[in-house]
Amino acid sequence: MTAPPIDDGLILPPAIDEADRSRLHATWEPVTGFLGWLNSVNHKSVGKRYICTALVFFLLGGLEAAAMRMQLSRPENTLIGPDLYNQIFTMHGSTMMFLFAVPIMTAIGIYLIPLMIGARNVAFPRLNALGFWIYLFGGLFLYTFFFMNTGPDAGWFNYVPLAGPQFSFGKRVDVWAQMVTYTEIAALIAALEAIVTIFKMRAPGMTWGRVPLFVWSQLVTAVMVLFAMSSVATASIMLGADRLVATQFFNPAEGGDALLWQHLFWFFGHPEVYIIFIPALGMISQIVTTFARRPVFGYPVMVAALISTGMIGFALWVHHMFSTSVHQLGQSYFTAASTMISIPTGVQIFCWLATLWLGRPVWRTPLLFVAGFIAVFMIGGLSGVMLASVPFDVQATDTYFVVAHLHYVLIGGAVLPLIGAFYYWYPKVTGRMMSERLGQWNFWLLFIGVNVTFFPMHILGLKGMTRRVYTYPEFMGWGMLNLIASIGAVIIVAGMAVFAVNFFISLKRGALAGANPWGADTLEWVTSSPPPPYNFVDTPVVTSRDGIWAYGDEIPVVTGLRTDRPEALITATMTTEPLYRHELPTPTFAPLVMAVVLTGMLTAGIFTPWGVVVGSFLIVIPFFLWAWPDRAQHERNLREEQERRRREAA
Repeated sequence: MTAPPIDDGLILPPAIDEADRSRLHATWEPVTGFLGWLNSVNHKSVGKRYICTALVFFLLGGLEAAAMRMQLSRPENTLIGPDLYNQIFTMHGSTMMFLFAVPIMTAIGIYLIPLMIGARNVAFPRLNALGFWIYLFGGLFLYTFFFMNTGPDAGWFNYVPLAGPQFSFGKRVDVWAQMVTYTEIAALIAALEAIVTIFKMRAPGMTWGRVPLFVWSQLVTAVMVLFAMSSVATASIMLGADRLVATQFFNPAEGGDALLWQHLFWFFGHPEVYIIFIPALGMISQIVTTFARRPVFGYPVMVAALISTGMIGFALWVHHMFSTSVHQLGQSYFTAASTMISIPTGVQIFCWLATLWLGRPVWRTPLLFVAGFIAVFMIGGLSGVMLASVPFDVQATDTYFVVAHLHYVLIGGAVLPLIGAFYYWYPKVTGRMMSERLGQWNFWLLFIGVNVTFFPMHILGLKGMTRRVYTYPEFMGWGMLNLIASIGAVIIVAGMAVFAVNFFISLKRGALAGANPWGADTLEWVTSSPPPPYNFVDTPVVTSRDGIWAYGDEIPVVTGLRTDRPEALITATMTTEPLYRHELPTPTFAPLVMAVVLTGMLTAGIFTPWGVVVGSFLIVIPFFLWAWPDRAQHERNLREEQERRRREAA
């Protein structure tokens, strides 16, 4: 099956008359203005807010990285003192991992999953909005304390006993632990949304063998979040209890165990790398399919690789602990698992290359970022295999070799695919195209900058430069390599500046995109760009794994959803046969009010345990506001149920 020529794409034909279409639009049209922004529960609105907020945190994390590079650019620099440097490197890691990388991947899923599976919204729209507000307030909570000189300073992993009450005084570590609680609640909500939406709201005909690979990647990620985030949330609560009410979970002198923290944290921390990485794999699969002009090679193998990556990702957390007292037999197991994790990704890379080889590649900006991903990620993967060896890891642990490996994996495995995905889906979200020329400048600056910045760190690590040092003497011989890395950071900043210019200029001056400017195959390209509030007038029917490439002149649809109320179609989990119509909840301020109350509870909770007790009672108020039944809707449902029973009796 090959793709049709690139043109303006297909528009789902209306199966209703103009009056019904106007009524449908009025039913789904969001309230405009500031109040509408506060109470909207549409997945596209929430998704765009998530993405924009995550990009702001990405900017803040980048500024923190730039500050560290300036400090380390020459030996014995006095630009930043040790205390502020400790806060900055902790804030950088915490921001990038908790407030940017995971949220932006789930945010793109929140926006795209309903569109890609033919649904009108996510399963629980109000819960989805709550997740965003909690995420936003968690980030504001962290940075408010940071600007008050109370930012966390024990690393983004907060190892005990350093992070315990014996060695970290004040509220800095408590702020970090509570920020984790915010972000994990938001992540668990997003995971629940993805799982239920994918299981119960796929378009008729979209059986599991026809689900787009990006949707598969989001499903695998959501299941991983349920297990991984629960672990770190438990650990952060235990750490907060140790500090606030003098429990002794991590104090060996009182029967606790300091290594328990590392086990709980890294059981989350290493799967988190794949929680960030797996959605990027799904993005790459969609980009490669579209620009190779043919379906992806080895679809079943690709799905199996995504699932196996998620499973094996939980089997190698101890490779972060090889320098601890873990038994050698256990070390050998985690060495094997750490090596084996590279196999599924290697399989996917070969499938992408086969797709391009067998297709007719169109080299546009998104595909350039895919090529850059493969090159950069291969370097990070090779250094990861090196670190899977216990003797080498013991020598390299806590050096800049590990910093280089981490950034090659996360930038190559997440940031480059993410920016490629921005270029790919930007016309769908905004209705306009980004500049190809600026896109190519963006790619080459980032690709060169990443390698100039992080490749010298491998050598710095082998020369013995340890992580988390704010300065170093000149005789160590690290100055030139650090200067080169800092120059590379400037190139990265230039690349991101080009991206920002391209992004904002294209909002007004970009060429009009049309419905399907790339000639892509998935359902989000069936509807207009940007999509209407209801996504689809009628639910499309999927007839092939090739998506809209398999359609002829007409697109089959399922009709019957009401136009005077926000209804969605619920389908069977396995067969996707239509089961019933579900009326989605209307916009409300309840998620915002509940997030405000929860923020007050969690903020007070770092000062007194009574904050949690009082907040638990206060949160009942927005809950009733949320769950209070709509009388008109209830009476309407009763009438319809009575009518249905009369028809059955007749």
